[in-house]
Amino acid sequence: MSVVQVALTQTPWTGDKESMIALHEDYARKAAADGAQVVGFQELFYGPYFGITQDPKYYAYAESVPGPTVERLASLAKELGIVMVLPVYEEEAPGILYNTAAVVDADGSYLGKYRKHHLPHLPKFWEKFYFRPGNLGYPVFDTAVGKVGVNICYDRHFPEGWRVLGLHGAEIVFNPNASAPGISNKLWQIEQPAAAIANGYFVATNNRVGAETNEYGEDAVAFYGSSYVVGPDGNHVGEVASSTEAGYIVREVDLDQIRTVRERWQFYRDRRPDAYGPITAP
Repeated sequence: MSVVQVALTQTPWTGDKESMIALHEDYARKAAADGAQVVGFQELFYGPYFGITQDPKYYAYAESVPGPTVERLASLAKELGIVMVLPVYEEEAPGILYNTAAVVDADGSYLGKYRKHHLPHLPKFWEKFYFRPGNLGYPVFDTAVGKVGVNICYDRHFPEGWRVLGLHGAEIVFNPNASAPGISNKLWQIEQPAAAIANGYFVATNNRVGAETNEYGEDAVAFYGSSYVVGPDGNHVGEVASSTEAGYIVREVDLDQIRTVRERWQFYRDRRPDAYGPITAP
């Protein structure tokens, strides 16, 4: 298909896993009723953003992928006839944990997963305490709405992953986030549009919104939402979502625009991989 309706969610922590999953199920149903054909949930969607602190109690949120949450949402995907991108906390084995996104097709079939490659380890973003770096490369999934890739949060600061997704044929790359105010605000406005331009595809990027004070009190950060979809020409598709309010957005993208832009800007033709050796040097 050429024209695709893309949905994104943004919300703070509700206080418990079950209500968080139920809220996202409700968003998915409403988005599908609004015409959405694919929905991307926010980073680590069914829990708090626990990188705020280093506490082993949050290991309990990890589960297998596929596993109970992915299978539950896969049933909903089949019911609604909608593709889903599901960022979850994955346990491959005890003590082997990843920041992962599962991709489920519109018929409910599990297509595979992406594991976040780049992990920050900074105040309020202590991710190396919780995750191993991703080791599955940059897969692109052939879905009912086209070729879908995933790049998770901190990954967006590294251009190499975006390019590999383009080389693998991605048409829409989902970029779920937990980004807090500060220097990242300016990057939020620039990086995903720049990636969309440089690689000639659509980027659908979403962010948690609000302060998760119900979990972290005064230590909570105020995530700034502002989810959006951007095209290969670098222009936003519709409006940017609220910086303060929870909810979902649905935006219409025309995948034919990829060919139009790539034939105008011949970045793939003019690449010089023979000159890029230093990029892979340790």
